[in-house]
Amino acid sequence: MDIQTRKSPRLKDYDYSINGAYFITICTANREKIFWADCRGELCSPANAPLSYIGAIVDNEIKKMNTVYDAVQVDKYCIMPDHIHFIISISADENGRSQIAPTISRIIKQFKGSITKQVGKPIWQKSFYNHGIRNQSDYKEIWEYIDNNPLKWCEDCFYKE
Repeated sequence: MDIQTRKSPRLKDYDYSINGAYFITICTANREKIFWADCRGELCSPANAPLSYIGAIVDNEIKKMNTVYDAVQVDKYCIMPDHIHFIISISADENGRSQIAPTISRIIKQFKGSITKQVGKPIWQKSFYNHGIRNQSDYKEIWEYIDNNPLKWCEDCFYKE
């Protein structure tokens, strides 16, 4: 019997620790909607949906990323019901230290692991999507996509009332 192997979403021979910005999307296992609290009524909309207990853990871990690594900065993010988007920038250490920046894969592995430990069970899909941001125009387009994503949730193919 042939066993299917997953196609890696990473570029072969690309150094994911070099200076630059990266657009990351991470989904929950089975696209389970666990990051937003169940809210109903006119005051509750995708633009201001309250986070669930697990969503709050994710939010805290994203904010902590800026302090875990000297060379890593989360520039922008949004937490959707079943996935998260963020822009991570890796830059040289301004103190001139010869610290080797972690790879995007290592950052995401530690991020997912910390949340899994706090939640007490696995909640993530096996991999994640990443896109190396090529220029300022690409960066701006992704920034706007992240800003507008919650507003378009009702149009998403995974949205169900």
